[in-house]
Formats: sequence, C-alpha cells, structure tokens
Amino acid sequence: MYTQDFESPQAIKDFEMTDAKAWRISESKTGNALELFGKSDYKSRVRSPFNIALIKDVVVGDFVFEAALNQTGKEYSHRDLCLFFGATSSTNFYYVHIASKADDHANNIFIVNDAPRKSIGTKTTEGTDWGKTDSWHKVRIEREVASGSIKVYFDESKTPIMEATDVHFTEGRIGIGSFDDTGKFDNIKIWSNDVIEMGSGFFD
Repeated sequence: MYTQDFESPQAIKDFEMTDAKAWRISESKTGNALELFGKSDYKSRVRSPFNIALIKDVVVGDFVFEAALNQTGKEYSHRDLCLFFGATSSTNFYYVHIASKADDHANNIFIVNDAPRKSIGTKTTEGTDWGKTDSWHKVRIEREVASGSIKVYFDESKTPIMEATDVHFTEGRIGIGSFDDTGKFDNIKIWSNDVIEMGSGFFD
C-alpha cells in the first residue's frame, strides 16, 4: 500500500507537477497537506485540467485510491477538485471531477485521450456539497481493469456517487489537481496488487 500524509515538506518531491509554483505544503487541522493555492500557467494541448500533480515512479492497474480533500475556493463557479488515474502521458488519462455544480461538464468522470475531455460517467449526483471551507471529505475510487469498472464514493456513502465503464487505459499513474479552483489534499492511500515502478518524466 502506498501512503502519503505530507508530514514533511519533503513529501512534495514525491509528486510531479504541471506548475510547481501553484502548489505548497501548508498546515491544516489534520497536520500538513498539499495545497493548490494558485492557477497554474500550464496549458495542455487539449481541453483538460490546468493543475495536475502526479505521484512519481508508480504505475498501477487495478486499485483502490483514497484521499482527503478540502475545497477552499469561493462559491462563484464549480468549486471543483479532481483525482487522476490511468495516466500515461499529458494527454492520456482519466479523471474524476468532483464539483458543487450539477452538470455533466463538472460533477462526472472523464477521459482525456489525445482529444478534449469526454464524459464517460453513467451516474452522477446533483452536485457535491463541500460544506464550509474548513470541511474535509474522503473520496474513494475503485478501479477494475478487466471489466473497465470505475466507482467513486464520497465520505461514508455505501453506494457510488459516480460510475463508469471504460477500458482505454489499463495501467497508469495516479494524481490530484483541479481546473482553477483551490484546495488541499491529504491522507492519500493506494491499494493495488498491480504496482509497476517507472521513472518520472510524465509531461511533454
């Protein structure tokens, strides 16, 4: 199992980022967290999130991925944070877009496959309630490569808030990020029997 709770500023070195200036290790009520505090200058060649931080040197197939999320942005837009997986390049990955706004372009599961993001979610909520800016929430993704199953859980929900089935990317890297909203990420855990170590150098 891979774990990361950002107890030390050195933890940031375990991630590879589109724009390191947009991230920092900051204090939180649960200790330290990786904070996204500014919009990245990174521009993808296709429509996808601007801010991405991927765990270095680890590729997984089947997995369970958990993270604690704290959305700190003002309620003026989607108030979104994202979790990434199956990443093989800067234009090939899946991501879960968890947002307060209820539409298929925000609160859903997407694929970026050398083309602008495309919704693949078969189930979505009416928007995710982040609560107050000091509220932390647990997000859990379960991925099964053979069937293509993707299930997303929020807090202690026993049923998925989002589901999808897709088999384009069977193995890839995992990460966190957003479009242009701010937030904090902590207590990352990944369970997988299909861990493949690899070098860094994700982005073109």
